[in-house]
Amino acid sequence: MRDYKKLDVWKKSHELNLFVYENLLSRFPKSEQYDLMSQTKRAAYSIPLNIVEGCGRFTEKDFAHFLDQALGSAHELEYCCLLSKDLIYIDIELYQQTNQLINGVKAMLIGLIKKLRK
Repeated sequence: MRDYKKLDVWKKSHELNLFVYENLLSRFPKSEQYDLMSQTKRAAYSIPLNIVEGCGRFTEKDFAHFLDQALGSAHELEYCCLLSKDLIYIDIELYQQTNQLINGVKAMLIGLIKKLRK
């Protein structure tokens, strides 16, 4: 088993999750509390959670599977942010900042998945 706290991709995904909680969620209108806001929150914390769960597995194949799930959640978060921008819940600057963080995590996940599957 791996120590997820030592993985750079987990550290970055945790920072992304904190960023979403601290900077995005408070900007959603109350009417989105159980809809887009909830989905954005779940997508954000699902990334580091899947990495953690994968670290608890014994095989590289299982670990890669959970990294795939984390990558899917990163894509989901990316779209939630795009929709939030288009609905004018967040401004373009915050969208770009968030998207940059998401893209960094996605790149790290893709790199690690490729390494595991070689």
